[in-house]
Amino acid sequence: MAKYSKKSQEKVGKALHEMKEGELKSGSGKKVTSRKQAIAIGLSEAREEGDKVPKKSSSKKKS
Repeated sequence: MAKYSKKSQEKVGKALHEMKEGELKSGSGKKVTSRKQAIAIGLSEAREEGDKVPKKSSSKKKS
């Protein structure tokens, strides 16, 4: 079974393309230059639309 839906994969692909073109902006309005940040934005947009995306991973406490 697929981990991400086809629509969410398209959202991430679109975000990466926008980043390469220099058009993707973060919440503060600055240009996104990090690949990881572009992927996170794409997944976030997919979550907002209700696409099948795994939950955000929370940082685990070290014992």
